[in-house]
This record gives sequence, structure tokens and C-alpha cells, in this order.
Amino acid sequence: MSLESWNVYFSVNISSSTFDQCILLCCGKVVAQHNWESQASGLPEYIKIVEVGPRDGLQNEKVIVPTDTKIELINRLSKTGLPAIEVTSFVSSKWVPQMADHKEVMRGIERHPGVQYPVLTPNLKGFHSAIAAGATEVSVFGAASESFSKMNINCSIEESIEKFEEVAKSARNMNIPVRGYVSCALGCPYEGDITPAKVAEVSKRLYSMGCYEISLGDTIGVGTPGSMKRMLEAVMKEIPLSALAVHCHDTYGQALANILTAIQMGVAVVDSSVAGLGGCPYAKGATGNVATEDVIYMLNGLGINTGVNLYTVMEAGNFICTALNKKTNSKVAQASFNTGTIK
Repeated sequence: MSLESWNVYFSVNISSSTFDQCILLCCGKVVAQHNWESQASGLPEYIKIVEVGPRDGLQNEKVIVPTDTKIELINRLSKTGLPAIEVTSFVSSKWVPQMADHKEVMRGIERHPGVQYPVLTPNLKGFHSAIAAGATEVSVFGAASESFSKMNINCSIEESIEKFEEVAKSARNMNIPVRGYVSCALGCPYEGDITPAKVAEVSKRLYSMGCYEISLGDTIGVGTPGSMKRMLEAVMKEIPLSALAVHCHDTYGQALANILTAIQMGVAVVDSSVAGLGGCPYAKGATGNVATEDVIYMLNGLGINTGVNLYTVMEAGNFICTALNKKTNSKVAQASFNTGTIK
């Protein structure tokens, strides 16, 4: 079924805020789905989706994606109801060539009211470049693994914290919100298992320096609901639950299960990538992030509001997959359109 046909077939706005909404079943029939109040199930009423596709999703692409394509993807995502879209990364083009056009992308996007457009800044130089390009929110990205920290940002955990403190101080003086990432929260490609205590320690330091939110990343997708639970229990002893987010890769097919575990524990912010794009240049074997489409579909089924329109996200996924000449990693998109690369 084509996008156009599917859009006509669905006259409803596919949004988690709609009660008694219609969903597409694998047999192709539309049936009424009765949504229950999320409070009754003990789940959050609202989940904030942080779309990381334009940055984390594209950074691992071997062929340089044209700047206009990146801008168009972000503009399309801005119309879906997503509250936050990670735009780019102000890192050296020597380390991440795909992000070399960060200034052009930041200046070229259409900004929609109510949408946050954070960018990654590894150090003070990157921070000032981002602000000059119009950034109004930044993120710093640390790790719970010494080896990964050295490979990813070329410094130890302690050295990275010192750099992040400089960024946080400057951001605070300019009233710029700072988000913090902790990579390898459930495993490292170089060190293997990472103790929950180490994740909690790094998270606490990021939170203490002023990061309003800490995104805990399963960078290589090795986590399970069990390891996710243990890690979150440790981190929740150090920083407020309201300041936590999860960032799951789907290498071992555990991302949705891990996200469900996190939201059952009260986490209400989830990072995801349109079409399941992504990977990590410094984590061999790591596949894409969990697909935004699949997360929204699951949350819709749980009766949890995201404010995001599933169909328009799939349209954005179709656009970027066509531009990259690759198949979507979203199971929901694959099932809905029943084709290889969505057409």
C-alpha cells in the first residue's frame, strides 16, 4: 500500500492523544482500540520523545548527506508534533565528517514554536560555535567507560567532566539549557559490562554541574530489561527520576523491551531515531537507534500521550530512506507499507 493510499485509508490523526483511536493490524484491517487511562496502569501519562535522527541517526552514514537533505528532514520532523529534535553536532569535521556542515544546518532549519532544537557540543569551542549559529540548547556527551570516552571524545572521563563543566558554566551564564548523555550505560564495546554504580557516578556529576536531563545510552544495544532495571535503580538513588531519559539502540532487538521497562519504572523521556537510523563511529557492531515510529506505536497501544503524529513521522522516515537509498529499520513502517524501501 502506498503512502498516499494509506493516508486516504486512515482518516484519523494517528496520535497517542486520541482515545478509541484506530490502528493498523498486520492483517490490514482497521479496528477500534480502546485506550485505558495510563494512571490506572501505573505508567506515565505523557512521554516526551527526543528525536535524534538528524544527528545520531546520520552521523554514521558513510556517504556525506547533502546539507539541504538534512535541513528538509528536520523541517519535516518539526511538523510531526515532536517536542525535541537533535539537529547536529558541533564537533571537529576531522572526527565526524558527516557533521561538518553543522553551522549551515543550524542556520537553515525552520524553527517551530514549542520545539526544542538541541545540538551536541563536546567542549567550550564547540559551545561558542553552536551559540553563534543560533543554538538555544546544547548537550554534552560523556561515557561510563574509560575506554569508550578516550575513543569517542579523545579524553578520560575525568578530563571530559572538566570540559563539560566549562560548557555548563558558560551555558548557565547565558541561560542556555544543557542536557547530558552517558554512553555505554549497559555495556561497552571495549570493556564489556559496565557496573551500574559507574553509570550512577557519571550521571550524578553531570546532573550536579547543571544538566537538566541525563540521557542514559545503551550505545551498543546489549542491554536487557534486567540490566536496564538494575542500572536505573542505581542511578535513581543519585538523581531525580524526573531528570532521566533512556537512549536505546536495537542491536540485539531489546530496545522496545528496555524502554518499556524504563517507563514502568517512571522514566518519561525516550530518545529515538526516525526510521531507526544510526550507529556509532566508535562502537563497532552497534546498529541503529530504536525507531521513533516503533516507539510511538507501542506508546499509542499503551494509551500514553506523546503528542506525535505517527503517520507524519513515517513520511519523514520515507523521505530520508529514499534520499539514502536504504531500507527503513522501523518494523511499523515495514509492516504498514509492506515493501522494502518505502515508496
